[in-house]
Amino acid sequence: MQSQDVAKRPARSAGDPVVDVEQAEAALVEHYPGLVRLAYLVLPPDLGRSRRVLTAHALTQRALPRNRTVTPVIPAQSSGREGDPGYALVRLRVVRTALEAGLPLRRRAWPRRSQLPPLLPQVWGLTLFPRSGGADELALDQRLSALSGPARAAYALRGLDRLPDGDVRRVLTAAGVAEADADAALREADEVADRYALLGSPGFDPCTLQARPTDLMRRRRHTKAALVAGAALVVCGALLGLPGGGWGPDGAAAPVYARNPAAEAALDPGKLTRAAPAAWKTSARTDFSVWPARGALTGDEELLRRALAVWARPGGSVRVSATAGTAAGGPAGPPQLLYAGTVDAARVVILYDGLRVVRYAEPKDGTAGAALDLARADGAGRAEANAVVLGRTDGNVRYLTAPWVTKAAERDLAKPNSGAMDLTLTDGVTSPLASPVLRSGACTSWNVLQVTDGSRTRLMSDLGELVPAHLTAGRPGRTKEVSGAGALHAWAPYACSLGAVRGQGVRSVNAWEFASQPLPDDSGGAGEWVCTRAETWRGAGARVMAQFRTPGGARGAVAAKAQDVPACGKRDPHVLAGVLWKSEGGRWYLLAAGSRDTKSIEATGGVSGSADGNLLTAGAEQGARAELKGTLEDGRTIGGLR
Repeated sequence: MQSQDVAKRPARSAGDPVVDVEQAEAALVEHYPGLVRLAYLVLPPDLGRSRRVLTAHALTQRALPRNRTVTPVIPAQSSGREGDPGYALVRLRVVRTALEAGLPLRRRAWPRRSQLPPLLPQVWGLTLFPRSGGADELALDQRLSALSGPARAAYALRGLDRLPDGDVRRVLTAAGVAEADADAALREADEVADRYALLGSPGFDPCTLQARPTDLMRRRRHTKAALVAGAALVVCGALLGLPGGGWGPDGAAAPVYARNPAAEAALDPGKLTRAAPAAWKTSARTDFSVWPARGALTGDEELLRRALAVWARPGGSVRVSATAGTAAGGPAGPPQLLYAGTVDAARVVILYDGLRVVRYAEPKDGTAGAALDLARADGAGRAEANAVVLGRTDGNVRYLTAPWVTKAAERDLAKPNSGAMDLTLTDGVTSPLASPVLRSGACTSWNVLQVTDGSRTRLMSDLGELVPAHLTAGRPGRTKEVSGAGALHAWAPYACSLGAVRGQGVRSVNAWEFASQPLPDDSGGAGEWVCTRAETWRGAGARVMAQFRTPGGARGAVAAKAQDVPACGKRDPHVLAGVLWKSEGGRWYLLAAGSRDTKSIEATGGVSGSADGNLLTAGAEQGARAELKGTLEDGRTIGGLR
């Protein structure tokens, strides 16, 4: 009977329950000692007690299914397990694999996993076995060792789970035992006296164990042989890994940890995708996907191989940076090559995988160290896909511009009347321009990149990341480019506030003058209220600042700010903010303003006051705090930014 084919399994019925892996795991953890004891009893005794123990644990731990699994219905269950299909499933898998472990190995067939010594768990230097039982346990163990595997399983299911013969037969047939052999197994188990109470004794408990050392002399000989083989392997590996000068095949990448066809394709420089030089002229999309591959080193496969390898597994000497919300893992497939060339003192590769733009840079002289920068670029349009940072050196930055950019210039956003200084474009690469994020000290200027595409001009600001932020001006939903004199003068007092959103994964920043408020106490002139909103590539984390500037003021002062709110954005183009202001006469006032569709404003708390319309001026004390509430024309209420 032990030679039966346990691999033949009965068909599932449509009424069998479906077990989730979480349900099976809960049953396995709860009944783990009993399941291991069941596996230990079913396994063939000729394995030896130590291997039976480890194999029983291994088979039980591998009984957990990988996903949702169908299990046959066993009507009767022992106490505490009634109606638990999770337990029925893991018990069935334990019985099946324990029976498979007892099958003889065949020369013409691959061994099953259960027939091989377990990989885990493993114990080195010790043999483990259950505690010695009394004479009754020893006699029962000898009697069970004479039974076939299915008969031992039948006896164990009767004794441990108290299953009647009908349910035992169902478990055996579900485990792959033929029906005739299952009946024979029940008859064979009947020949052993009913000593089921002994099955719960320590002599059959593979979870309560004794330990003894293995053969010490043989272990010493094996240890010496392993040390000699390891030393030889280290020497051979060092000889094979010696570089021939400069960068190795994978450069600064960490050692390979996995190999599969998809990963290999993503790391093959020969499979990099490249857009046709004129693809952007006819494509329906104008983003990074239509940028052609540019640069003098696009044919350097060794450089490209190093860039891909470092991207997939950056080593310890690689400086890695990623914008907020950007995944740092390797590409899922062959990425697109945008640039490969020499920039100042480094060799630079720019890649794009549809979601991220990646910059790899290594020193030209082959010294150690490399840099890997990643930035999200999913959903980029023509306005955002205008430029990518190639490198920063000595306070300057170079850009690679889009193929549709016909002219590039440097402009000081804080000085709208200073004009723009043209930059040379060489195969899309700009000459260096001063970067505001690399400058220390007080902010007196803010240099931005001005790009021209035919008749349209856009401004892009370096915020310390790979993709510069697109600058716009105007009411949300009706924004315009910062190209005309009006938009430039509107942005100038607030240029330095861009420093507050450096390194935040910013996609675009809009400046909107939402109110102009006459100053009280015969001060003359009107204060200017401007709201700036920085949108991020990841969607979350948008930063809103309401700024107030008095006539003649060179810079705006931040009156209120908030994060992850819809205010001042396309979804909710409304804003309300207030500030304490001191007049030339020494009196303090609360000045509050809302967007133009604000019907009324009310202040409570440290300052009391109300006004119809979108402007409120109320007397206040120094240091007072007020709560603002605005009512819109459609009846909705909004709170003030904080």
